[in-house]
Amino acid sequence: MTRRFVFEGLKVADFSWVGVGPITTRYLADHGATVLRIESTGRPETLRRASPFQDNIEGVNRSGYFNNFNASKYSITLNMAHPHARDVALRICRWADVLTESFRPGVMEKWRLDYESVRTVKPDIIYFSTSMQGQTGPRAHMTGFGVQAASMAGITYVTGWPDRVPAGPYGAYTDTINPHLAAAAIAAALDYRRRTGQGQHLDLSQYEGALLFLAPLLMQYAVNGTVAERAANRSPCAAPHGAYPCAGEDRWCAIAVRTEEEWSAFRRVLGDPPWTREERFATPQARLQHTDELDTLIGAWTSQHPVREVMRRMQEAGVPAGAALDGRDLLEDPQLAHRRHFARPEHPEIGPHSIDALAHRMSKSPPRVRMPAPCLGEHNATVYTGILGFSDEEFAELVTEGVID
Repeated sequence: MTRRFVFEGLKVADFSWVGVGPITTRYLADHGATVLRIESTGRPETLRRASPFQDNIEGVNRSGYFNNFNASKYSITLNMAHPHARDVALRICRWADVLTESFRPGVMEKWRLDYESVRTVKPDIIYFSTSMQGQTGPRAHMTGFGVQAASMAGITYVTGWPDRVPAGPYGAYTDTINPHLAAAAIAAALDYRRRTGQGQHLDLSQYEGALLFLAPLLMQYAVNGTVAERAANRSPCAAPHGAYPCAGEDRWCAIAVRTEEEWSAFRRVLGDPPWTREERFATPQARLQHTDELDTLIGAWTSQHPVREVMRRMQEAGVPAGAALDGRDLLEDPQLAHRRHFARPEHPEIGPHSIDALAHRMSKSPPRVRMPAPCLGEHNATVYTGILGFSDEEFAELVTEGVID
C-alpha cells in the first residue's frame, strides 16, 4: 500500500505538554501519525492558558501558542487523579507505538505509567521522556521551563551587550531547539524497532541538548581556557558585523562583511564614500580595531534607506545581509508565501488563524496540517469509542464516574 505520509499508521499517545513534547509530536502528526493528546479539564495544559489569545479573549481553546504547537492532533481527557484512570491509560498504551511525556521525573512513576510499567503491557513501546535535566542525576527533579534551561546551559550568559546585564534569547529557548533532536531520536528508535522488534526508553535532557548549540564556545574553553563573553552583534573575525538602523521606526538590517571581496562590494553599495578608503578601515584587522567608528558611519547611511532596500542592494552585490523582520513582515514575506509556510486551518472556536507549517519538505510525502489544534476534550467520543475501541457503555460509565473529566 502506498502511503501518503511518512508516519501514516503510526500511533502516538502524547502525555507531553508545554513546548518540547508537543512540538515534537506535531512533526509526527503533520507527517501522518495519529497523535492522541491526553489532557485534563481539571488541570489544563500550561500553554492552553498562555497568551496571545485570539481577539485578546482568554480561553483554553484560544491560545496562539497551543494552537500552533498542536495542529493535526486529537484531544482526549483523562483524570489521572481517579483510581480507575490508570487502567484506561494502559489501554491507550497498548494501542500506541510511541508514548511521549514531558513531566518532572517521578510523575509518570507516581501514576505507575513509567517505562518499566508500560513495557509490561506493550513490550515494544518507544517511550520518549523529556525534562529539564533528564531522568537521572542529582538535579533530575528540579522543575522549570526552557527559560531556566537556557540560562543553565550558558546561552543567556553570552547573549546581549558586554556592558549590560544578559539580554537572553526570546522565550523558552530550549523548548524550540530540542524538538529537532527529539524527532530524530524517535525516528531512529522506530527504525531500530523495525529491524529488531524491540522498543526502548529515550531520555532527552533539555539542558544537555542545548549545549550542542554552544559547541564552538565550549571547545574554545576546553582547548584554550577562554570564557566566552557577551559581544552583542560583534564578531571576532568580521567587520562590519551587526544590525544597523534603517529608515522608519525600529527597523534594522543585519550586515556581515567577512572578506576583502565583500568589503569592496559593500563600498560600492554605499557609493564608495571617502571614509571607506581611510587607513583605519584599510584591512580586516584595522576595521576590527575601529568597529565603533565603522558602525556609526554605516548606521548614518543605512538610516536613510528602507530596510528591504538595504537588504536587497547588499544581497545583489554579494554582501550577506538580512532584514530584521517583525510578525507582520513574516506573514507578508513573499518567500514564506511561495513556500506556503503559514497554514490557515479553520478552528471551531477561533475560526481561521495562521500557524507555522513544517519547514522541511519531503518530495514524495510532504507534511500537511491535517486539522486545527483540538479544543480540550473535543475528540473524547470519537477516540474512545472509535480509535481505542471502548464500547458506548464503557465510555458513558467512564464519563459518569469522572474518569473522563
